[in-house]
Amino acid sequence: MIEISFGKLLLLALVALIVLGPERLPHAARTAGALLRRVRNGWDSVRSEVEREIQAEEIRRTLRETAEQARSAHDGVRDDLRATGEEMRRTGHQVRDTFTETQAARVTADETPTPVTAEPVPPPRNEPHDRT
Repeated sequence: MIEISFGKLLLLALVALIVLGPERLPHAARTAGALLRRVRNGWDSVRSEVEREIQAEEIRRTLRETAEQARSAHDGVRDDLRATGEEMRRTGHQVRDTFTETQAARVTADETPTPVTAEPVPPPRNEPHDRT
């Protein structure tokens, strides 16, 4: 902004007093003060509007980043769930195949004929013999 020292301000007041005169100087000072306030208020409103826009842009950027992180996490979880589901399906197929093989082996074992032998030999008796 413009640098105005005390000496320059005093010189400006003296020139204004000489040019405007003592009757019109207070009115001119009030008008200059009002204009200065309007300019300052306008500048403050523009600055605050720019700050709000910057903050809004920062919030939008943060939201985009957060949404991207959430999307990434969602994709990761979805991929993990798909991999887990596929692993469960493979395990289920293995269990079913093993069960089917076990059942087939049992049926085959049950259907195997037992060897047929001639009449069974009775075990010897423990009776006393007649020696006559």
